[in-house]
Amino acid sequence: MAKKVLKFGGTSVGSVKRIAHAAKIVKKEQDKGNKVIVIVSAMAGTTNNLIEHSKSISKKFHKRELDVLLSSGEQVTSALMAGALNDLGVKSKSWMNWQIPIITEGEHANARIIKMNVENINNYLEQGGVAVIPGFQGVSKSGDITTIGRGGSDATAVVVAKIFQTDSCEIYTDVDGVYSSDPNKIPLAKKIDKISYEEMLELSSLGAKVMQSSAVQAAMMNDIPIQVKSTFTNREGTEIGSQENIDYSKAVTGVAYSKDDAKITLIGVEDKPGVAADIFEPLSKEQINVDMVIQNISADGNKTDLTFTTKRQESKNAISLIKSNKKIKYEKINLNDKVSKISIVGAGMVATPGVTYKMFRSLAEEKINILAISTSEIKISVIIDENSTIDAVKKLHKIFNLE
Repeated sequence: MAKKVLKFGGTSVGSVKRIAHAAKIVKKEQDKGNKVIVIVSAMAGTTNNLIEHSKSISKKFHKRELDVLLSSGEQVTSALMAGALNDLGVKSKSWMNWQIPIITEGEHANARIIKMNVENINNYLEQGGVAVIPGFQGVSKSGDITTIGRGGSDATAVVVAKIFQTDSCEIYTDVDGVYSSDPNKIPLAKKIDKISYEEMLELSSLGAKVMQSSAVQAAMMNDIPIQVKSTFTNREGTEIGSQENIDYSKAVTGVAYSKDDAKITLIGVEDKPGVAADIFEPLSKEQINVDMVIQNISADGNKTDLTFTTKRQESKNAISLIKSNKKIKYEKINLNDKVSKISIVGAGMVATPGVTYKMFRSLAEEKINILAISTSEIKISVIIDENSTIDAVKKLHKIFNLE
């Protein structure tokens, strides 16, 4: 007998019919004698619709009320899932965040779970019940409903697995695992049987939508193995775990891309200590995330060019903050929001010479110009023109034998 967390994403519970189907998966696990805790997302499209409703009311909808609004999506799914399980003859009950309670800290829309009362749910599991918990949310110490960021249901599942000391954490989606690239765009992409936390964290942060990076990070920190499976097929999924259990015969594990980046260049910036800090300080205060940073060394030692990337939706605000910053002196500022970020990821590249050359040469053969570069031990990312995105991904997928 094992204790399991089963998490179902938005597409897996996207309709009443799909919720009923997911409930049958839960029943099969309980029929095996397992104790099951279910985490659910909002039905596909619900959260976006609720956000649009808030915008139609006010462009400055209060974050506290937005958390109350958005949390309702997962609560609806929880009740429907518990109802579907009871209809199958499975004793089940939905538990709202304040009933458990799930205690969070931090600001609205970006809170984090710090503790959870396990006694009542553990007693319910011992009585043969299945507990259904809405993901993505908790309650602050002051009693306010909080949310833990988009994709927070994955993080909820991992935290529940840790706190309840479960034997496994299974994430059910509309795909049957983690692929070497987006199978919807790259038909020859292959499913990865096993992948390390580190590789999955990179892929998630770079645009892979199977799991949120915050959930992968939490799993890595607590060494909680994760199984990514499909709600709609019986195929074996992908195991996410520690590096020692992974075969690194290939240098590159996957190719990821995102098309929501923008490149900002400051031309003729003063080349002296503290200038970069002055540029990025106001962006940090506004919680604008900066990714790649490239600074040219000036020939005369007086002026230089500084390029950085940020999310496309934050780029105009970033430029506005820079223009209003009287500490910064520069000649010109350019914005290019028609770019994409292409990344190759693989723990095997640490011990494989020539990976960087191979990537750059293959892009050159396709006449794809590289606008910016960023590297780590297991990742190489480049910024290119967005029109070349799929061609670049296909080429890299082929050149690194991922088909």
